[in-house]
Amino acid sequence: MFVVRDCAVIAIATARQANTVSELLDGIAASPPESLYYHFWTGLLQMRFGEREYNNDFAGWVAHQLHERRLAERLAVIDPTGFPDLEVLRGTLMDTIQSEIDVDARLLWLRATTPFDFIRSQIVTFDSGRRARTPEELAALLPELSVESLFYHFIDARRREPLGGDDFSLWLNNFDHAVRPLIDALAAIDYYFGSLEELRTTLARTFSRHLPGLESL
Repeated sequence: MFVVRDCAVIAIATARQANTVSELLDGIAASPPESLYYHFWTGLLQMRFGEREYNNDFAGWVAHQLHERRLAERLAVIDPTGFPDLEVLRGTLMDTIQSEIDVDARLLWLRATTPFDFIRSQIVTFDSGRRARTPEELAALLPELSVESLFYHFIDARRREPLGGDDFSLWLNNFDHAVRPLIDALAAIDYYFGSLEELRTTLARTFSRHLPGLESL
């Protein structure tokens, strides 16, 4: 049985701030992994209209508070889904910033109009009361799931599970080989550069397309 859980992300201040690029580097180096996770991922849960201008908090701060578009754009294209763990992501983030400083030392003298506050995340989960006993029942639930449930089961699961998979796919492995194409299709979904509402639609269509007897969306 698949138990649908909901979640809330609690933002916890770390008492660390950055006003300059150097301080940003120092903060990234010293911050716990939960802070990197917060600044790359929890923006997906924030209410907004239109597309995200920058896909992580570091890029947004560099663009809006230091007014350095080139560095901001380099930081914005860093896709955390391509890294095996947060420590490798931390290294890439720092290397990207340092390489820009090496090219343009002027960055070291810039001071932000508003400091960057390093935040760490804590995820609290609770039972949504929803259950699915078959892949078809899970498919029927998907259009009604909250974005918080989608975040927890399809995104945060990759941080929790040893194999780095989403909860839906891990559960589907309990069924026969007929669902293998569905599992493969779920693995191919790009879940970072978009909204959770778009992800919900994509998941529903993917399930519908690969489960016999379901009407295509």
